[in-house]
Amino acid sequence: MRWDVAGWGALALLLMAAETLAPGAFLLWMGFAAAAVFLVVLFAPGLSLLTQVVLFVVLSFLSVLIYQKFFRKRARQSDQPLLNRRAQQHVGRVVSLEQGIVAGRGRVKIGDAFWVVEGPELTAGTPVRIVGTDGVNLHVEAA
Repeated sequence: MRWDVAGWGALALLLMAAETLAPGAFLLWMGFAAAAVFLVVLFAPGLSLLTQVVLFVVLSFLSVLIYQKFFRKRARQSDQPLLNRRAQQHVGRVVSLEQGIVAGRGRVKIGDAFWVVEGPELTAGTPVRIVGTDGVNLHVEAA
């Protein structure tokens, strides 16, 4: 067996095995590209190494694009989509201002944490509804 055929076959298996150790559906698709180059080199001997590498790069790019376009959308939806988005978990809640909103910024206490809020000028103790977020800042309006 020729070294280039064996090399592409080994690279394909290595990339697919690496996907099992570090899952993310990225190396798997590059492994498919290496397997395709393996088949091309097996049935079309005489391709230069540069042609083989260029073919691998192009097929890797195309296979990752195919994954992103067709398969990524079908990923399983989480039953808790806001799990790691603490600020967005509070949208819709009504809380009282801990510190009045002056110059567009104030503070509320939710649970044991203080949050910076942005909104219209309001005095401390006024109930506000959280209507959105901007990073860790909460956008509020009078409730």
